[in-house]
Amino acid sequence: MIGYYVHHQGQGHVSRALRLAHQIDAEVTGLSSLERPPGWQGPWIRLDPDDRSDPPHDPTARGHLHWAPLGDPGLRSRMARIADWIDTARPDVVISDVSVEVALLARLHGVPVVCVTQPGDRGDAAHRLAHGLCDLLVAFVPEAARSAVRGLTEQDRARLHCLGAVSAHADRAAHADRAVHTEPDTSVVVQQRCVVVLGGRGGGGLSVAALERAQRLAPGWSWTVLGGRSETWVDDPLAIVRAAEVVITHAGLGALADVALAGRPAIVVPEVRPHDEQVSTAGVLADGSWPALVETDPESADWPALLATAASLDGRGWSRWSGGDAAARFAALLQDLSGQEATLR
Repeated sequence: MIGYYVHHQGQGHVSRALRLAHQIDAEVTGLSSLERPPGWQGPWIRLDPDDRSDPPHDPTARGHLHWAPLGDPGLRSRMARIADWIDTARPDVVISDVSVEVALLARLHGVPVVCVTQPGDRGDAAHRLAHGLCDLLVAFVPEAARSAVRGLTEQDRARLHCLGAVSAHADRAAHADRAVHTEPDTSVVVQQRCVVVLGGRGGGGLSVAALERAQRLAPGWSWTVLGGRSETWVDDPLAIVRAAEVVITHAGLGALADVALAGRPAIVVPEVRPHDEQVSTAGVLADGSWPALVETDPESADWPALLATAASLDGRGWSRWSGGDAAARFAALLQDLSGQEATLR
């Protein structure tokens, strides 16, 4: 039995959990304040939200934790529910993606813990606590992007497994030819070139003003906008992304995994996130070795030049970002850890 805590913000954590759970050769129980996602095959325990206190009182325990507000009934309920499940189900492993507090709770129950970490500065006291106590530390970025995860102790950096990107749509892509880069045919007149803009679930992405300006400056491009402020969302954007000549995306790991799986050149616009998560990822992509351009000022960018330059990049270079085996590698590591736990019983 495996427990998988799924953070409720954004779409990336639950999409990744779905993909990974399908690879794990054991029953996986989801633990989250999110509703049970379509396609989840194991049990799902819906937890109470823990962010209803207004205002929250000392949520970080003076900087030692990330979110444990005093007197919050939702926090008390969710932690009790997880503890009761651990006592009843006796899981082999608990995966925390991501919560310092859930990782700590599981380890205090004597259960091995897998911590998923993200890009950004993870050197604060709470991250170091969780990373130090977990039995397996993983990041879903490629080895070539290891530097995007900053602030680890020397010991934790040495045991960090960088497994590569995980796309929720990898199974669908396996039944279709991978997108390949082709040079534009200058012998014919192309009416419009296609660009897809990816925003995050629940908002974000290019501002309305920035998007309108980009469209005005680049009228020769056909624009499709998904997510973000457009409020247009499709469960499987892969087919749309694969049809694009260029993708404009934020620097979330889920969106980048889809772009990499599709093999499309990208313009990456990092968003402000806690711990500089997207800025750190974009910093890796800006080194010139990836089929991506990084734009930090979309409000005043030279969009015609950016689109033309991005379109000239070879999207096959994303193969180093998403080798396609991250989920299988994770499952193998988890199986090894579960086997070690079984010998202790």
